[in-house]
Amino acid sequence: MAKFVYAFSEGNKDMKDLLGGKGANLAEMTNIGLPVPPGFTITTQACNTYYDKDQQLWPELKEEIFSHLKALEEKTGKNYGGENPLLVSVRSGSKFSMPGMMDTVLNLGMNDATIPVLIKNSGNPRFVLDAYRRFIQMFGDVVKGVPKANFDAFFDKIKEEKGYEFDTQLSADDLEIIVQGFKAIYKEGVGSEFPQDPKVQLLESVEAVFSSWDNNRARIYRREHNISHKLGTGVNIQSMVFGNMGDDCGTGVAFTRDPATGEAKLFGEFLINAQGEDVVAGIRTPMQIEEMNRINDHLYPDFVHICDTLEHHYKDMQDIEFTIENGTLYILQTRTGKRTAHAALKIAIELVEAGFIDKKEALLRIEPEQLDQLLHPTFDKKALREAVVIAKGLNASPGAASGQIFFDANDAVKAAEEGLKPILVRKETSPEDLEGMIKAAGILTAKGGRTSHAAVVARGMGKCCVAGCEAINVDESKKQFTHKGKVYKEGDFISLDGSTGYVYEGVVGTTEATLDEDFETLMGWADEVARLKVRSNADTPQDAAQAIRFGAKGIGLTRTEHMFFQEHRISAVREMIVAQNVENRVKALDKILPYQQSDFVGIFEVMKGFPVTIRLLDPPLHEFLPQKDSEIMALAKELDLSFEDLKDRITALHEINPMLGHRGCRLAISYPEIAAMQTRAIILAAIEVIKKGIPVLPEIMVPLVGHKAELDYVEAIVRPIAKKLMEEHGVEVPYAFGTMIEVPRGAITAGDIAQTAEFFSFGTNDLTQMTYGFSRDDAAGFINEYLDKGIFTVDPFVSIDPIGVGLLMDMAAKQGRETRSDIHLGICGEHGGDPSSIKFCHSIGLDYVSCSPYRVPIARLAAAHAALEE
Repeated sequence: MAKFVYAFSEGNKDMKDLLGGKGANLAEMTNIGLPVPPGFTITTQACNTYYDKDQQLWPELKEEIFSHLKALEEKTGKNYGGENPLLVSVRSGSKFSMPGMMDTVLNLGMNDATIPVLIKNSGNPRFVLDAYRRFIQMFGDVVKGVPKANFDAFFDKIKEEKGYEFDTQLSADDLEIIVQGFKAIYKEGVGSEFPQDPKVQLLESVEAVFSSWDNNRARIYRREHNISHKLGTGVNIQSMVFGNMGDDCGTGVAFTRDPATGEAKLFGEFLINAQGEDVVAGIRTPMQIEEMNRINDHLYPDFVHICDTLEHHYKDMQDIEFTIENGTLYILQTRTGKRTAHAALKIAIELVEAGFIDKKEALLRIEPEQLDQLLHPTFDKKALREAVVIAKGLNASPGAASGQIFFDANDAVKAAEEGLKPILVRKETSPEDLEGMIKAAGILTAKGGRTSHAAVVARGMGKCCVAGCEAINVDESKKQFTHKGKVYKEGDFISLDGSTGYVYEGVVGTTEATLDEDFETLMGWADEVARLKVRSNADTPQDAAQAIRFGAKGIGLTRTEHMFFQEHRISAVREMIVAQNVENRVKALDKILPYQQSDFVGIFEVMKGFPVTIRLLDPPLHEFLPQKDSEIMALAKELDLSFEDLKDRITALHEINPMLGHRGCRLAISYPEIAAMQTRAIILAAIEVIKKGIPVLPEIMVPLVGHKAELDYVEAIVRPIAKKLMEEHGVEVPYAFGTMIEVPRGAITAGDIAQTAEFFSFGTNDLTQMTYGFSRDDAAGFINEYLDKGIFTVDPFVSIDPIGVGLLMDMAAKQGRETRSDIHLGICGEHGGDPSSIKFCHSIGLDYVSCSPYRVPIARLAAAHAALEE
């Protein structure tokens, strides 16, 4: 028969899968001789079986629970519900710490019969009645769903009638009144009397904790932290110790190091004469942990010794919960402490220097995503607590931004030129909004997902962005948005937290990000072990310089179309698009060429010989043209065309499904003069920089290739132009010619395509949408449903789907190498900055990943993790 219950003495710290983190650590502390109140753990397997049995406890499990309860009675010399009452707590504990997400019930075993015995044994009626009222409230709230607010209202009413400010002023008589009031509230809410049978209390509490594994907040937390819904939670049943029996009692929480800074000193708080929830709930103002030495100087050294023991034993900073009962110290929990990124780096490096862990373990201790905190401005925590939340969207691009809202990109540009900090608010953005996005302090959209235009561009610029904030109703024509009836107009101040997705009223103070010596040390260690190189997506010299500062070893994607939208360039681009013949189109392209060449010169100079992958024009041409009649009229006048002719041209360019339409290599085939101009710009820029004594390594990349003949056609444009320019200038440019693999057919036929392509770069945004048949800009509307209902465990636009999309990538990589052994393989989609996707890229043998500049350090650490975990 399966074993579903383990005494603390039967487990250890390596049994977290089975016992959960709390149960495994309680067992470990018991086994190394620390003062842990005895108890036992119901396994995570039991939790999963509970759900398999339609959320019912089964006879064998109940028998096992009561068998261990009997052993606990013998160990403590007490009886659960008997003459010398044993009281227990019932606490959750999954493999991964999920603080506050699941439920706890304290003081089980109290009933009307045991209260007099407990009062007699303790000689402290106030303590007993205080514990009883807490139990009734917690059981009513957690187990039966009676709103906690109902109990709180009655409790506060009694305090107010008595004229008390603090809970500790309540007498035993007062608490007796509260107990009876709480029973009445329970009966009204549940429809029956408060249960007097301790066994019923225990079994119903176990069921409540198991059920809390699937509550909404726990599911949301797991989804946010990529924790599987299938792990289940353990249930820890432990004999109670009390910190609220008098002034020689107390409770608190301590970290063995400062979790904000990493400083090697005890950090924590405690309360005299209190239970644990009093510290967490902030009912009373706690004291700093150092004050324990003043209050109890013989106990404090023991506590410090236990903290040191736990940090040395676990070789990491610990988060410890403790209780003092009648002058005796008990440890209720230890776990690896949550910490800021700054603290994580400092602690890891100091533990290496102290010889507790090696560099590899230090790298694995730090989650790549943690580094995001170091790279962007963040809001001051105190200011956040006081801020008014408007709504919550998707945390599309990290950072913190405050400013005045503007609903038009041009207005945002003007505002920035006037010294204001604009927040660009749009239903959704388009490439035409780019200048406004560049000038904006932050971007807020009502639609779109984490790979929408707004999100991708914002991350590339390291700019704060909240996308898909569907709770707000944006009316761009009225230059306002509304939320729950409140109107926010142009010029109003708001703040965006791109790390959480929250939108706040007014200006919230920020703290600037700084990179210190610890950051550089850890990144150096990461580069020593990583096999994957990390490049950056960068469209400007400024982006490229930022990427170099963050340690990028090249540019994996330069999107040439983003260079077209600056005000003095867009006219020539539009002139090229509406040209009715090749001659006029070439004239317009000749105006664009110097701009493109200048941009490439700037990027090449910054990169100093690192590879720069330049994607030829990709988006459909209609994205460069205005859509409103007033804007069409103005452009017609500028181009000396009739309104009707220009509108007809724009209408002709309109496509039903532009993402699958006339874009990518199809543009180069229809308009070879565009690819010719871009090739000239790239090669001439390279020649110019080489003449300055700076090495260059351009890679010309053709997008959206699904057929070898498409790539061959474009190669026949590129190669002759490059050869001719190099001969004319007497300079050899070491360039490469390749393609993006982003069309499923391109992946399937990669062996053929590699006959022409010298490198592949996987464009996983398009590859994902074409493989799934999802529009990445519209999928946000239903992806959450897929996640909530367990169809997806992760959003495939956030992390590569290894079974479908990944299979195509693996196939293409293998075929490419079979055809061309020295082919270079990389990825430049948004997945290039996602740690789990980077791990997959490592597994299929790619040479590099490319991501936005502000994710380069994250990718570097993730690449190291992938190598270490292989």
